[in-house]
Amino acid sequence: MRAKMRLMGFRGAAVKPLNEEAAAELGAELLGEAIVFGVGGLCLYLEYARQAAQARRREDDQAAAVRDLRDRLQRLQDELDRL
Repeated sequence: MRAKMRLMGFRGAAVKPLNEEAAAELGAELLGEAIVFGVGGLCLYLEYARQAAQARRREDDQAAAVRDLRDRLQRLQDELDRL
């Protein structure tokens, strides 16, 4: 309960002790919220990693296409020089 009061901004507030049932319910609620927050953060991280990998793959494909075009251009230039 003290941690919850600190999070809400009440620094010096005195908190009377909770009974066991209320403490267990509050603990379960905090644990549930932490799990949901953790899963949400994990999903965000995985999506970011997926997007970054996709961007790297796209850049690699573009670089390969540019190299291929340069090679073809060089071959055509060599053939033109021979003619």
